[in-house]
Amino acid sequence: MSGIYIHIPFCKQACHYCDFHFSTSMKKKDDMVLALAKEIAMRKNEFSTEIVETIYFGGGTPSVLSNNEINFLISEVYKNYKVVENPEITLEANPDDLSTERIFELSKSPINRLSIGIQSFYEEDLKMMNRAHNSAEAINCLTEATKYFDNISLDLIYGIPGLTDEMWKKNIETALSFGIPHISSYALTVEPKTALRKLIDTGKIAEPQDEVASNHFMILVEMLQKNGFIHYELSNFGKEGYFSKNNSAYWLGKKYIGIGPSAHSYDGEKRGWNIANNSLYLKSIQNNELPIETEILTISDRYNEYIMTGLRTIWGVSLERIETEFGLEYLNYLKKQSQKFLNDDLLSIENNILKPTAKGKFLTDGIASDLFYLNLK
Repeated sequence: MSGIYIHIPFCKQACHYCDFHFSTSMKKKDDMVLALAKEIAMRKNEFSTEIVETIYFGGGTPSVLSNNEINFLISEVYKNYKVVENPEITLEANPDDLSTERIFELSKSPINRLSIGIQSFYEEDLKMMNRAHNSAEAINCLTEATKYFDNISLDLIYGIPGLTDEMWKKNIETALSFGIPHISSYALTVEPKTALRKLIDTGKIAEPQDEVASNHFMILVEMLQKNGFIHYELSNFGKEGYFSKNNSAYWLGKKYIGIGPSAHSYDGEKRGWNIANNSLYLKSIQNNELPIETEILTISDRYNEYIMTGLRTIWGVSLERIETEFGLEYLNYLKKQSQKFLNDDLLSIENNILKPTAKGKFLTDGIASDLFYLNLK
């Protein structure tokens, strides 16, 4: 089973923290939709023996597309690929795009999962992050979306300067009050060359504090687990049966094709990424050329990726798989590197599976980098 990711590189406005590829000009939107459809067709041979289980519209802000444009792209996937009977088809959407009428229209389309970028229910947070929606729109869109969709995920950001523990708890409680079955939550990170970096450097916004983010993370884990959510990936929590099939495929090393500017692809042996420039992407596709760069992953690359994704998920890192797939040298290296984290109760081994402990979860990415095999073969 495999997936198709479609990157919609447009946003109404730029959020201060975002470093994803997008444009705030919609001038080339029509050309882009045609180019995305063409790339879908051009790459069908890559999945000649694969069955598509998930279609995911990410971005940018995919909800800036009309329902007709979304349905057109979905039909192009069906036309060119084998698709399972009930695929998971996700649309990332922002509250300001989800009017009652739009939600109703979407419910009649093949889209069966919404991923809604709420981020916070506080007006001051939304303004600070330069989100296109306000708090009332966040509440209204969830009220309406839950009437028509069962499978909904929402995003929340923690570690925001000025967001107290009590306010953060209230954000989580508000999200839970809608009966949403999936929540993705991330720490506010300051990426270079973003507006947020500039605002911090000029003293207009305080630097996010790791200690605050760590505390918010612990509150989040505790509250969601009490409410029946399974913490199945570092930033993702789902009720039973509501894990994101699309994202789980990435973490489990399944194949996927990324369509659109800046989109990534993986076929089990090599990774590819499309050019992150709308004009050059359009020009290339119009000339019947794929604007993609690829790299063949070394055994060390694949080992490192498995360590990173495995430690972030409930599936952990199988020591048996390390030995069979990568060899004894890698297994011995992993055991040696992980010993100090086992001693400090940050990692544990159960049933031959290496996993972070509750204490180690927030530190997962740092721990993983210490387990990477750096003498590339």
